[in-house]
Amino acid sequence: MTELTFMTPPRIICAPGALARLGDCAASLGGRRAFVVTDPGLTRLGYDARALAALETRGISGAVFDRVEADPPYAVVREAVAAARASGADLVIGLGGGSSMDTAKVVALALNSDQTLDEMVGTEQATGTRLPLICVPTTAGTGSEVTFVSVLTTDEGLKKAIYSSKILPDVALLDAELTLGMPPHVTAAPALDAMVHAVEAYTSRTRKNPISDALAIKALQLLTANFDTVLTDGHNVQARSDMLLGAMMAGMAVVNASVGAVHALSYPLGARFHVPHGHSNALVMGPVFRFNIPAAKTLYAELAAITLPERQFNADEDAANAFVDTLEAMLARSGLQTRMGPLGVSEADIDPMAREVTEKITRLIATNPRDMTYDEVVAMYRSVL
Repeated sequence: MTELTFMTPPRIICAPGALARLGDCAASLGGRRAFVVTDPGLTRLGYDARALAALETRGISGAVFDRVEADPPYAVVREAVAAARASGADLVIGLGGGSSMDTAKVVALALNSDQTLDEMVGTEQATGTRLPLICVPTTAGTGSEVTFVSVLTTDEGLKKAIYSSKILPDVALLDAELTLGMPPHVTAAPALDAMVHAVEAYTSRTRKNPISDALAIKALQLLTANFDTVLTDGHNVQARSDMLLGAMMAGMAVVNASVGAVHALSYPLGARFHVPHGHSNALVMGPVFRFNIPAAKTLYAELAAITLPERQFNADEDAANAFVDTLEAMLARSGLQTRMGPLGVSEADIDPMAREVTEKITRLIATNPRDMTYDEVVAMYRSVL
């Protein structure tokens, strides 16, 4: 018998225009003073104002913190916690990409906890009672709205993760209208991130499970089928809804099955060079997946049958290579930079990044289908320099 524990939010709402239901959701959780965590770009688009207006329909007041940065630094998270405490918040809303939602999760917990951020890092290390939490994604990518993980950047510049059932949101509110008109590169990076989540969940060496498998397969179908459409037609509501749903399902899958070496190699790119998380995953996914083929070719072949149903292959290895080719071709079509050099990475940076991966991020190598050495990590980084 398969034994597993699968965690997901108790309520998921996915519908165009669903942001209008934010007040109802907040009221159902007993909120009277909401604290909205977002970023400056979304404030310029007026998304915070729309959220506040939805809250006001139920008589709920709101304060906004819009200084979230990519790969949220501890300093920004502490600032958000202080602002939330000063506002008297009794409910927290994460509105934006993964960084805003990850910050909101920690804010909701920290308001009722005396722990430092470092003390929360790790698996089920967090204490205290979280405030009610609603997450509203504005990109189809991280799936943070349905995960019990928050990835932050420490004061020393390292990416650290808080894994805790305490930070699993109460409500995930998916509104495709919030993603309409996003530029292709802003659309592509999170989408490729979500595909990585689906693949790494399906091939997890340690926590692969039937529920995550089913979610990963459907997520990959939705994401790959709609990828080109959302890049060329920024106002296709159906395609945007399918991408949001696929990203959410990939997030549910991967948080319960674990990410792998793609994330391990991408973390230093985010922490050291501030490459957005989805883009950094996309940069290294090809080399990592191709490296994994000797150990994961059967699983990759199964995913090839989902994403390339019109093709027939004589061997699993052929199918696996074609599958990786397909993902790399999507990166090439995305408009994103496909090499690390133009993003500021040099040959001299590869050694410290590879050492970080093999000495400090070993937990993600352990879940990867195939072990990798320092020299192998160096070779993968060089292949995309």
